[in-house]
Amino acid sequence: MPQLNPNPWFFIMLTSWLTYSMIIQPKLLSFLSTNPPSSKGQTTQTTTPWTWPWT
Repeated sequence: MPQLNPNPWFFIMLTSWLTYSMIIQPKLLSFLSTNPPSSKGQTTQTTTPWTWPWT
């Protein structure tokens, strides 16, 4: 069964993974975020209970 032979496919997978992790990933991580998270303080919201007409 030729699909069980890992000879060519393992090398292709390893090469593509190394290409991604060494070349493409640092380029993608160097971009600045267009919408950086703001440093707002956490606000607590107060809710009013609902008055049910049948209680």
